[in-house]
Amino acid sequence: MKLKMIASILALVLLSASASSAADKNEEKREKSRKMAAQTLKDLYKLQPTSEAAIQKSAGYAVFNNMGTNLLLLSTARGAGIAVDTKTKKETFMKMISAGAGLGVGVKDYRVIFMFANNKALTQFLDSGWSGSAQTDAAAKAGSSGAAYSGAVEVAQGVWVYQITKNGLALQVTLQGTKYYKDDNLNKK
Repeated sequence: MKLKMIASILALVLLSASASSAADKNEEKREKSRKMAAQTLKDLYKLQPTSEAAIQKSAGYAVFNNMGTNLLLLSTARGAGIAVDTKTKKETFMKMISAGAGLGVGVKDYRVIFMFANNKALTQFLDSGWSGSAQTDAAAKAGSSGAAYSGAVEVAQGVWVYQITKNGLALQVTLQGTKYYKDDNLNKK
């Protein structure tokens, strides 16, 4: 009887410790995403000074770090990030994954910054994620959209994207499907 009680207590202590450890690891991941986003925005503002005012005036933004590889005919990428409502400062932690086909060889570490011009675009991104079908390796142009969006590409109504390649070398031409979605583990509190 005493042995069962001791075993039950030990099991409870181990379960509590592992749950606490998982919560600590999730908080570390959230903090890592916050730091990555802050540094990426700092880099973006240095490269595209008008982007700072545009992002501050936007309904929200999302920042992702991505690692992409392209080996002959297969192109893949995965990453993580954070979306922020600029009015409420509410954070939503997210993931991304992509796969595609195209000719190329290389590895690329890059950052993607989404800027949402209105609440509808932000809400749709948070609720449904976003899927794309083109790889944006070339330098982006704002066209007739003015200086506020210099360096950004409008990928959907009210959704602008900046991309910064951190390091790596890639020579590729790909068509790629990309999915951005909520990270259920990191959004639990």
